[in-house]
Amino acid sequence: MRTRVITEADTCREFVTPRLVEAGWGAAPHVIGEQRTFTNGRIIVAGGRVQRGKQKRADYLLYYRRDFPLAVVEAKEAGQPAETGVQQARDYAETLGLKFAYATNGHRIIEIDYINGTEREVERYATPDELFARLKAAAQLSEESAPHLLEPFNLVSGKVPRYYQQIAIHRVVEAILQGQNRILATLATGTGKTCVAFQICWKLWNSRWNRTGEHRRPKILFLADRNILVDDPMAKMFSPFGDARHKIAGGDVSQGRDMYFGIYQALTTASEDVFRQYRPDFFDLIIIDECHRGSSRDESAWRAVLDYFSPAVQFGMTATPLREESRDTYEYFGNPVYTYSLRQGIEDGFLAPYRVHRVITTVDAAGWRPSRDEVDRYGREVPDEEYQTKDFERVVALRARTRAIARHLSDFLKGTDRFAKTLVFCVDQEHAAEMRQELLNLNSDLVVQYPDYVCRVTADEGAIGLTHLANFQDVDKPTPVILTTSQLLTTGVDAEMVKNVVLARVVGSRSEFKQIVGRGTRLKVDYGKEYFNIIDFTGTATYHFADPDFDGEPARIEEVTIDEAGEQLTVTALDPEPETTETTLREYELPEEQIGPGRGVLIEEPRPEPRKFYIDGGEVEVIGHLVYDLDTDGKKLQVVKYTEYSSRTVRALYPNREALQSAWANPDTRSEVLRELTERGISFDELTASTDQGDADPFDLLCHLAWNAPLLTRRQRAEQARRKAPDLFAQYGETAREILTLLLDRYIERGILQFNALSELMKVQPFDRYGNPAEIAARHFGGVRGMKDAVSRLQTALYQ
Repeated sequence: MRTRVITEADTCREFVTPRLVEAGWGAAPHVIGEQRTFTNGRIIVAGGRVQRGKQKRADYLLYYRRDFPLAVVEAKEAGQPAETGVQQARDYAETLGLKFAYATNGHRIIEIDYINGTEREVERYATPDELFARLKAAAQLSEESAPHLLEPFNLVSGKVPRYYQQIAIHRVVEAILQGQNRILATLATGTGKTCVAFQICWKLWNSRWNRTGEHRRPKILFLADRNILVDDPMAKMFSPFGDARHKIAGGDVSQGRDMYFGIYQALTTASEDVFRQYRPDFFDLIIIDECHRGSSRDESAWRAVLDYFSPAVQFGMTATPLREESRDTYEYFGNPVYTYSLRQGIEDGFLAPYRVHRVITTVDAAGWRPSRDEVDRYGREVPDEEYQTKDFERVVALRARTRAIARHLSDFLKGTDRFAKTLVFCVDQEHAAEMRQELLNLNSDLVVQYPDYVCRVTADEGAIGLTHLANFQDVDKPTPVILTTSQLLTTGVDAEMVKNVVLARVVGSRSEFKQIVGRGTRLKVDYGKEYFNIIDFTGTATYHFADPDFDGEPARIEEVTIDEAGEQLTVTALDPEPETTETTLREYELPEEQIGPGRGVLIEEPRPEPRKFYIDGGEVEVIGHLVYDLDTDGKKLQVVKYTEYSSRTVRALYPNREALQSAWANPDTRSEVLRELTERGISFDELTASTDQGDADPFDLLCHLAWNAPLLTRRQRAEQARRKAPDLFAQYGETAREILTLLLDRYIERGILQFNALSELMKVQPFDRYGNPAEIAARHFGGVRGMKDAVSRLQTALYQ
């Protein structure tokens, strides 16, 4: 009698779901969420190709209300112990911010309760009301508060908040209901802070929460330091509020609306403090976007606004983790109720990974010193000093360096995609203008057809700059392609199609650097934006990535040196540790309150700088190519060749050649080997190109790099297999032997990876002359199982 094999799907269908329904979880269609995927899978960039890593999928999510999950259930097949699912259930619950989890094999149920810190076997699943009662008691929420927490999201746009956004929304609302009046959430740039703010406002507004407990809608103020940070959300994300919206601008201080928007500069004009026309207790909730940008500092002029409205609940949003430069933010708001990092966003596949190209010119590598009695373009004698990267465009402006940077960038675009949206961050507005002119002249062939191919967006452009920016942000408009700027676009610019972020100025502030990186982290997969490049001419990226506290790992870092013509030269082993200290980097940062729009629409307040010396002559070259990669622990950047990185990674995954050979020879376990290597950025195409070993078997190439094993060609392996496994061919008929021989020929020609898609391989020449895959299997191998067994034995023979 044949024994029935019960799969995990059978276990769920026959045992788990019925018991959940018995416990009251089947009362509504949305209560039991089966096979819910909550991450997208990390985007892996390898060899110029992009693929997705594994998604996280819960067997069950249990919801108390449509938008309010309470528990996760991890089910294993009936033949396994229930304990097998405990660690995965815990992992998912902790990721999803849930207080309850269950692991089961259909017969036994293990309940994990994070509130009480217990893990025990139970007879049944807790009911929805029982779990919510436990949660409510732990959070010390009253019966009157519960409806505010459970108020549904507004899904008019069709966008359901991602799992981490839901956690942030619920954590902030819960903190408000608990009576906290200073609240902070830290979410990486590009992860949707505006969505979080909108849903918080909607839940509180629609459920009529307010500080005083009256039956009225709350008065809410969305506060920022740039018009672009309030105009865009007001017009788009917050549109469901309709006529309840009002922007405080000029003398218009209407007090008959519910949802207000404003910038500090409009509330604190030179002539009067506009905000004082509202009562101190007028607002119930104030949301401060980019709250790290000075408003929480004691000495900040903008702090007066928050102090005046101190009765209101104040919720700050930032992308900047706690560091010395952001300590005032955390001291004012307290520890964040939720943090979602750049690293986690990339790992989950919601943010684009990035490759870093470190480009070094001769003057950045060795410094620049004027010749005897050298004068600048205005006839002024240049002081005889040695000028470094931090001095360029601030103390001395080298037009040749700007030209070399522009040429290298233009060549980079020509070699990749000339219509890839690119942001170039320059030292000041003048530098941005010179960079624009050099880039325009170097791309004149495109400028003839697209006059706005390269544009500058700084304070001086005013409304024209806003138009260029709007067109740059529009995914359906091809130009502008390149924008040069200084400080203006470091934050608040939602440009999903940015594929290149270029650093032509030193950025010492960690928070500003992360904001700049954030210009490229937004994904737009349907438009071909899956990762982006950071092209660094100043050492800024290398400096920040060397910091162990930086929370976003680059996919790869290349260091390139170029000549005056912008062309790549030979590889040069440079010191991976930056010579610039944090102190000298920060010396040139602008005070935060001088960055961004003021009372006007588009204002950039540059810091008064010392007179520059302008050097129009001379030559600047780019001088080498290095590759920086993270070590296998993902903690430190090392200067290595791609082959060295690959060999180190293989040794970290497999203790010796025999372990790799055992996993590689079996087609089933080989797929896991390939997955692990791909997730670590190892591409066989790139390895082959790096080693110039196009005839080598991938396995031999890995073993050669990792353990200096002999390097065999695929032909040598095939001939060896024929000699060592003659019985493999002898047991089959003539046609079957022909097919196996053809498979070996295909292996010699294209490699073992062709075997991973055997059914597709059998459909093309020369195999198709024997029939379709099913016919080949039935006629010559005794069925599909027999053919798979023969091919599997053939692959094993190749690696004996």
